Amino acid sequence: MITYSAENVKMPKIRRRDITAWIKAVARNYGKKVGEIGYLFVNDEKILEVNNEYLGHDYFTDIITFDYDEGDTINGDLIISLDTVRSNAQLFGKTYEEELHRVIIHGILHLCGINDKGPGEREIMESEENKALAMLA
Repeated sequence: MITYSAENVKMPKIRRRDITAWIKAVARNYGKKVGEIGYLFVNDEKILEVNNEYLGHDYFTDIITFDYDEGDTINGDLIISLDTVRSNAQLFGKTYEEELHRVIIHGILHLCGINDKGPGEREIMESEENKALAMLA
C-alpha cells in the first residue's frame, strides 16, 4: 500500500492512482513487490529537521528515504521537500511536475537497490530515473 500525506505544505496535485501504478511497475522491473510505502511532503524547514535528527546532516535535500525492505518487498518512508523540488526544477530547467516525478521515483529506486553516493553511481541513478520517467509518459 502506498500512502501520500503532507505536513505544513499543500498536497501536490499528483494523480495518485497513476503514480501508484507507475511505482509498482518500476519496482517490478527490479524484481520487487511494493509493501508499505509512505510519502510525506514537507517544506525545507521540516526536511532540514529530519536530516539533522536522523542522519546528522545539516543541509537541505529534496528527498530522504528510510528503507525498511524485507526480502523482495520494498517498504519505506519517503520524505520530500516541495520547496527544494521547486527550486531544483528552476535550477535544472524542468517543470515542477517533472522534478516532482523524478524525486518520487528516486526514492523508489533507492529502495530497489540503486545508490547514488559512490563513484559512477550518480550517473547510473540518473539513467534509471530517466528510464522510469519514460514509463510514466
